[in-house]
Amino acid sequence: MAKALMIQGTSSGAGKTTLVTALCRIFANSGYRVAPFKSQNMSSYSYRVEKFEISRAQAIQAIAARAEIDARMNPILLKPLGNYKSEVILKGKFYKKMHAKDYYEKFALSVGLKAAKESLDWLCRNYDLIIIEGAGSPAEFNLEKCDIANMRIAEYSHAPVILVSDIDKGGSFASIIGTIELLNKRYRKFIRGFVINKFRGDMEILRPSFLKLKQKTGKPVFGTIPLINLNIPEEDSLHSNPKRVRWHKKYLKSLDKEIENLSHLVKDNLNMKAIGDLIK
Repeated sequence: MAKALMIQGTSSGAGKTTLVTALCRIFANSGYRVAPFKSQNMSSYSYRVEKFEISRAQAIQAIAARAEIDARMNPILLKPLGNYKSEVILKGKFYKKMHAKDYYEKFALSVGLKAAKESLDWLCRNYDLIIIEGAGSPAEFNLEKCDIANMRIAEYSHAPVILVSDIDKGGSFASIIGTIELLNKRYRKFIRGFVINKFRGDMEILRPSFLKLKQKTGKPVFGTIPLINLNIPEEDSLHSNPKRVRWHKKYLKSLDKEIENLSHLVKDNLNMKAIGDLIK
């Protein structure tokens, strides 16, 4: 049975997608058969072929993992239509258009969670390591009851969680501690450490804060990733400016090179031994 590692964030745009992409390539380069997974993704940008459609982000992560792109890597894709309605893509196929209220009350914990678990189970049978991406923040307690993208999945897959925070926005340490404090106590044990993302200051000024963070949470910082310009398409969150892509051979070659460069940068700035120990 495959091991699993989960990346969650203190907010949307914290860098979950980018970190999962990098880790997929790092572990693939280390000889693992790796697959990405995100149970539920909301995005207007998708990867579509004749047989199925999934979020573009998970397709790119599959490329990073050198894995065949599969609908089970993103069993639920929500394509926003406006006025709190979305087009629901279930296991790669159009399911129906749903209002957010109906989605949470009639779909998420029944059809949605079942599809997520079935998809994750299949990936675990066919790969060595699953790198799971959460959605938004796990500490949105107004949504916790119906959240099928964060701690429910961590608990189901027995996945250690790395929490990533965007320090460029400010308030990074407060958001980390606040996230843990707001989590249901049964879920806090899954968070094993933190990654500080989008840093562009003096590490000597930042580093003493890691000790204070560990004193308050009992958990380490696995590393700090510098703020960089990426040519890898972002998701269409509030803080991104996504671009459209064409999946031709020339683009895929340039994308692969960009992913490889990203993986080296991330590997150089994270304690990969400590992260590797989480999946042993």
